[in-house]
Amino acid sequence: MKISVIVPVYNTRDCLKRCVDSILNQTYQNLEVLLVDDGSTDGSGQLCDAFVKQDNRVRVYHKENGGASSARNLGMQNAIGDYISFIDSDDYIDSDVYQMMIELIQEKDLPIVQISRDERDEAGGRLEDVCIPPKEVRLCDTETFIKELLLHQADCSFCTKLVKREPLLKHRFPEGELNEDFKLLVELFVQEQEIKEVGILPKQGYHVICRSDSTTRKRSEDSFSRVFMDIVNNADHMQQVVDQNYPKLRAYALRFNLYQRLDYMLHIPISQMNRQNAFYQEVKKYLRRHVLHTIFNPYLTIKNKEYLLLLTVAPKTVRKVHKRKMERRDLDE
Repeated sequence: MKISVIVPVYNTRDCLKRCVDSILNQTYQNLEVLLVDDGSTDGSGQLCDAFVKQDNRVRVYHKENGGASSARNLGMQNAIGDYISFIDSDDYIDSDVYQMMIELIQEKDLPIVQISRDERDEAGGRLEDVCIPPKEVRLCDTETFIKELLLHQADCSFCTKLVKREPLLKHRFPEGELNEDFKLLVELFVQEQEIKEVGILPKQGYHVICRSDSTTRKRSEDSFSRVFMDIVNNADHMQQVVDQNYPKLRAYALRFNLYQRLDYMLHIPISQMNRQNAFYQEVKKYLRRHVLHTIFNPYLTIKNKEYLLLLTVAPKTVRKVHKRKMERRDLDE
């Protein structure tokens, strides 16, 4: 089986070679690499062209900047592999990742296989795991996977997955949004009858590099990543999906809605917590309408509930106290 590896590239010249080399050096050789230069201005596009001369499995597409989803969609339009993989250009993978994934696909006849991942800082140091890998190979049905997504236990990233081409090509990554992987993955689970389970490998073979200048990490007192608004919108979308398709998961979906709004409230700059901010006002109203759900939802931790209730009663005051607490912690470190 042929694998199409799609790599959106935007101003990552300093780490692009590490990413591409980790793909080309796979023990599983039957693959193509589609580098999609998304309007880079740092010479990344020229470096992409150089890889074509290095290995005939590499193809390059240059386009105007439109975001990672736009670049991924262009790659999908041109992919010819039986299965499709995505890798962010600042990340890299171990040399045996695709061999392990293909073997599991062949053994279990799976439409999606996932490799586990770890997170590293820019110096290569290990960070705390966002998703805990299983201790052995695990087959997870899609409803259970969605439940674990709602509990923030599952990995929604397409970068860790190898997906069968035919069902995937019926869909597109939503453009102009962040947290786009979550929405598309759930869409596949709901709409594609062929996708009934996901195979999960325990090996942490995909390495996420947490860069301080990434789109989802940029933050200042006057502006913050739109991802914190998108995760609230995704939570509302998930409530509708669950109500229509997975009614047994309603309590999990409500927990997810409350948790995503907690994340938003803890990250929005205090200067934007005002009456003119319609999105902020809607989040406050939601929290006030769901006070009893906050108190009695069994899937929220005590700390989650405390913060949610405090932010419901006095959001700006709580944020100011929280900010001073974080500043003192940073000084102590």
